[in-house]
Amino acid sequence: MAKMTKSQLMAALAEKSGLAKKQVVSFMEMLSEMAYKEVKSGGEFVLPGFGKLVKIQRKARTGRNPLTGAEIQIPAKTVVKFKVAKAVKDAIL
Repeated sequence: MAKMTKSQLMAALAEKSGLAKKQVVSFMEMLSEMAYKEVKSGGEFVLPGFGKLVKIQRKARTGRNPLTGAEIQIPAKTVVKFKVAKAVKDAIL
């Protein structure tokens, strides 16, 4: 089964909502910008019914180079994760 492309998704949303494809694309771009801004400033963006984007601090840790087996230090860093809502898990699984 083939994945839905961005273009196909926008066309499907436009058809189901009755809006013009241009309006749907504009809305999705605004939603993305808002999500990025909220996660960057507040650390979290909730999309009701889907889940939330969360900014998480990872601690520094010791890792291992799989090629040589040598231990290496992995520095602390900030990452973004998406936590799926329980409703989505229940609906899909």
